[in-house]
Amino acid sequence: MYNKVSKDLNFVDREKQVLEFWKNNDIYKKSIAPKADGAPTFTLYDGPPTANGKPHIGHIKTRVIKDVIPRYHAMKGETIVFKAGWDTHGLPVELEVEKALGINGKPQIEGYGVEPFIKKCKESVWTYKDQWEHMSDRVGFWADMENPYVTYDNNYIESEWWALKQMWDQGLIYKGHKIVPYCPRCGTALSSHEVAQGYKTVKERSAVVRFKCVDEDAYILAWTTTPWTLPSNVALCLNPNDEYSKVKACDGYTYYMATALLDSVLGGLAKDGEKAYEILESYKGSDLKGKSYVALYEGTAKEAANQKKKAHYTVCDEYVTMEDGTGIVHIAPAFGEDDARVGRDNDLPMVQFVDTRGNLTEETPFAGMFVKDADPEVLKDLDSRGLLFSAPKFEHEYPFCWRCDTPLIYFARSTWFIAMSKKRDELLKSNNMVNWMPETIRDGRMGDFLRNVIDWGISRERYWGTPLPVWECECGERHCIGSIEELKSMSDDCPDDIELHKPYVDNVHIKCPKCGGQMKRVTEVIDCWFDSGSMPFAQYHYPFENKEFFEIHYPCNFISEGIDQTRGWFYSLIAISTVLFGRSPFENCIVMGIVQDKDGIKMSKHLGNVVDPWDVLDSQGADAARWYFYTANQPWLPSRFSKEAVNEGIKKFIGTFWNTYAFYVMYADIDNFDPTKHTLDKASLGAMDRWVLSRLNTLVKVVNEKMDAYDISQSARLIQDFTEELSNWYVRRCRDRYWGAEETFSLFSTTLQDSALLSFLS
Repeated sequence: MYNKVSKDLNFVDREKQVLEFWKNNDIYKKSIAPKADGAPTFTLYDGPPTANGKPHIGHIKTRVIKDVIPRYHAMKGETIVFKAGWDTHGLPVELEVEKALGINGKPQIEGYGVEPFIKKCKESVWTYKDQWEHMSDRVGFWADMENPYVTYDNNYIESEWWALKQMWDQGLIYKGHKIVPYCPRCGTALSSHEVAQGYKTVKERSAVVRFKCVDEDAYILAWTTTPWTLPSNVALCLNPNDEYSKVKACDGYTYYMATALLDSVLGGLAKDGEKAYEILESYKGSDLKGKSYVALYEGTAKEAANQKKKAHYTVCDEYVTMEDGTGIVHIAPAFGEDDARVGRDNDLPMVQFVDTRGNLTEETPFAGMFVKDADPEVLKDLDSRGLLFSAPKFEHEYPFCWRCDTPLIYFARSTWFIAMSKKRDELLKSNNMVNWMPETIRDGRMGDFLRNVIDWGISRERYWGTPLPVWECECGERHCIGSIEELKSMSDDCPDDIELHKPYVDNVHIKCPKCGGQMKRVTEVIDCWFDSGSMPFAQYHYPFENKEFFEIHYPCNFISEGIDQTRGWFYSLIAISTVLFGRSPFENCIVMGIVQDKDGIKMSKHLGNVVDPWDVLDSQGADAARWYFYTANQPWLPSRFSKEAVNEGIKKFIGTFWNTYAFYVMYADIDNFDPTKHTLDKASLGAMDRWVLSRLNTLVKVVNEKMDAYDISQSARLIQDFTEELSNWYVRRCRDRYWGAEETFSLFSTTLQDSALLSFLS
């Protein structure tokens, strides 16, 4: 009965045979089929990948960690609910289409045509779908991929509209003119959790600038890390409570600056033992409030006059610190949250000499120059005019667009927001409902973010996304639509087969409930993170369909994604569900660490250290890759991935287990042994027999306990240890019993079969 079992170690070919067996016999569908009445259900959510990007080695880790938990629960007789999904909206798709069409930026998209652009986006979404499905199938990822949720589907979008309507009715959605992180390449604002994903360490030059006082031969020394904002300067800010000094410096200038920073700024001026500066007078910051200075550039003075507002004088605010710079900061209200607040508090003019493409405008000497490119030119200009005291280099974290890698600017824009700050306490409560693995995420990375949560900038000035369902009237009335039925009931020109995308919904008008006039939809689409965060209910078209099914399976038992999703998918899930349902939509979450190269360096094409997942799957096999990710370390730690590390798993476990089985088959074949015709005679069991059975039962008990606690690594390592003991202790010390010893073969067969029950891990 065993002679058809291969005894070689060609795992790749054998895995392909198993995959074929699974397909031919519908094993996956049988595994998720409803179990006996009253059987428990295990539900998990799939964080949707973007199908227009290729899968990489890190996606194998996310796939196999997600797969092992439901596979274990299915083997325990539970019914599994696990629908795969595709994230289909947003800038990633738009950027790919722009590249394919040879166009760049919003003006060229408009020139190409929004409708054909949208059609190209819908096609582009599925560019790498086959690769994703092939990879998922190859690694044994079992989820419902035949009926996935798709975020661009009308039903999915309608559920999102319902959610936004609920938030609108709660008074949580509003339009505000605020300083927002803005991508000049993509021409749209980003949310705070998107910004959190794009920081890089950069080295730049700051500027310590001489601002000439109007009423005396002295200069105010002020500091900025963004020289490109200086052409929009309208004020200088001091801390009202700290001490400032007027000093005569050895460079011949008289300066005003913070006393605590005199040595760090002026100390380097001294040569040959001379004194760097002499303090002439000292003041509190509040004493210097209202001191006028000469504008750096004429454009700001003209703009202030146009707005009939006073500019170019000193103001005070406690946000100014004595930790670096000069203790005096320059204020440009259009380019920073603190600047904007100081501007409002002091009725300063709003000067915004940067256009939506991130270029300085004609009111400045640097017209048409991108802001970051303008930094050195501004420094050169100020230096040529004797106004640049110094331009020290500094290293800091700067936000870049997480999709197109363009430096972001903080920019005054009209943006739609969800008032998440009003839900701060509820968000923290939801966060505490989750069993985070590692648990430090709860009070650390996620907790810190939620304690400082700001309103969610939900709108995007783009094209391929869920349209914001808000209609406006010239009378000032605004109305949020919550369903296709509501849209049709209020409209005379809505097609029966309306597609919920631009430009189609933009052509639909509704009747104003206030004045009876025609209302038009606002132009924005929404943050695609709202799409993915809506998946718990939108995947079932809730509440329009499957209402009872959703409510039975909500919240889910388990989710897992990479640590970069803490302020991405994890946050959007918690934020939306807290507002709609008052709780976290998931109970347990494994936050996976990134996959690094063998030296612990993050993989990147630039460094040339990226591992092609197919090199591993085609040469070493999916089981070997899975086993590596289960045993190398806890999933939330970084994984140092290499072919050598994968081979360790083959040698320590997979090869050892298969060799043990092959040894059994070899002698069972010789004796034509049929284990189904034998039972164990406990009276005849020797010490080694009792020991191996005891070890096996202890293993089953402990692995069950650890898997119930989502401890994948310890479970896998325990199985690996037992396999080594089975091979090197039990088999090796019982060899002389195998020739014709039927009871031993029976026991050996039982041990191997029971061990195979733990195969959910591979």
